[in-house]
Amino acid sequence: MPKQTDKKAARRPAQPTAPRKVTKARLIDLLNKDLAREYSALIQYVQHAAVITGPEYDAIAAELTVHSNEEHQHAVTLSNQIDFLGGVPAVDVGDIHVSPDSKTMLEQDLEGELDAIARYRERIAQAEILQEYGLRRALEDILIIEEEHARDLQSALNQ
Repeated sequence: MPKQTDKKAARRPAQPTAPRKVTKARLIDLLNKDLAREYSALIQYVQHAAVITGPEYDAIAAELTVHSNEEHQHAVTLSNQIDFLGGVPAVDVGDIHVSPDSKTMLEQDLEGELDAIARYRERIAQAEILQEYGLRRALEDILIIEEEHARDLQSALNQ
């Protein structure tokens, strides 16, 4: 069953919480949760690109396929970083949101991107605390792409 999107929350990234003291084991666990969300974003984008309809959504439909490929690369990057830190990349998949309404699909995608932006900002701070500078850099690269995705979706939604 599709989850409803809060339109006000969809306009801006969630505010990251102050980074708490984190252990390497806890960071690996959080990265695996991020990995599950990357898997779900990939699947959600593929589904939305296939079923989105309406002439106003032609351009964004192709862009959603590009987004899905970028989410796949994020999953590969996270998996490699988790392995490098001594963890095992998980294969869990987070929630996937679907809708018969094209605008709602884009709102769902935007909500996911804004959530990812907040999570990666927190993860970057946590990597810094642990002096994991390579991880921090990899997460910064992912964050840049997630912010681009959010801008694409906001543009398609005229926000």
